[in-house]
Amino acid sequence: MDAVLLQVLNGLDKGSAYALIALGLTLIFGTLGVVNFAHGALFMIGAFCAVTLNRILNINSITLDPERTDFLGNPLQIKTPYVEKWFGSFGSWMIEYSVPLAILLAIPVMLIAGMVMERGLIKHFYKRPHADQILVTFGLAIVLQEIVKSYFGANPISQAAPSAVAGSMDLGVLIGFAENAIIYPYWRLIYFAFAATLIGGVFCFLQFTTFGMVVRAGMADRETVGLLGINIDKRFTWMFGLAAVVTGAAGVMYTPILPPNYHQGMDFLVLSFVVVVVGGMGSLPGAVLAGFMLGILESFASMPEVKGFFEAIFLPSIDQIIIYLAAVFVLLTRPRGLLGRKGVMED
Repeated sequence: MDAVLLQVLNGLDKGSAYALIALGLTLIFGTLGVVNFAHGALFMIGAFCAVTLNRILNINSITLDPERTDFLGNPLQIKTPYVEKWFGSFGSWMIEYSVPLAILLAIPVMLIAGMVMERGLIKHFYKRPHADQILVTFGLAIVLQEIVKSYFGANPISQAAPSAVAGSMDLGVLIGFAENAIIYPYWRLIYFAFAATLIGGVFCFLQFTTFGMVVRAGMADRETVGLLGINIDKRFTWMFGLAAVVTGAAGVMYTPILPPNYHQGMDFLVLSFVVVVVGGMGSLPGAVLAGFMLGILESFASMPEVKGFFEAIFLPSIDQIIIYLAAVFVLLTRPRGLLGRKGVMED
């Protein structure tokens, strides 16, 4: 039982990343009808916001330490980050918590990036076939990842979680299992809580604010909302920015779990598109449901017992293909996905 619960937890944190990226993808598709293949690059840019802030905070000043000398008696040079030099212990705290603090940097960066992307390029392809949209956004994703590669290099860059939450907790004891039965990292629990909060915030924003109600009305009938004198295009541009912020924030908080690299956006994008299709194109609840469901399914498929069973029947690497097999099964039984609506992608 404890092994099953552990796999559920593993699936929840991976499913959280899938759900957040798929949520952003669905927001863009539901409002603008654009199949955005550059969306994974937004996840990657969010992750590199954390890398950038950490590097900025660690810019050093060189000073002489009179208490430490070389063999000639000359004081040694020491490197001290400027933020520590200027702000003391508060500066050290900023470096320690650079990953969560990077959210504050990522929000404006991702909002501007998303809105510039929509106004500068994607708006010109609204009335073009989906194949054209896929081609141009895929090309944009390649350009963005090559820019990141040229500046940060091709190797993954580790980002540490704050030391206060860097360890693991005995989760099993809290719910009645034996001691050390379920040891789980703090940061993965934080990531799941963060994803649940962010998803809940997006749904509340769309459900309970006037802006969100107008956007939902525009998603259902764009022309009628426009006839009421509402600039629905402007609101959809903001929604594109919001989708970029959601995905970028997901990338920031995922950095201690998976070190950022220039190609990670493309890795997540393919799986997230599968999640969107399984959930139902244009369905926000479907995207979230499918994200968690497929994350848990992938986690169970990675268990040694499950992998051993499928290897015995000549189906190796079941953990890498289980999502696609599940997608085939869902689409055969429910062609519009789990919560898909009639008419989406059918006109």
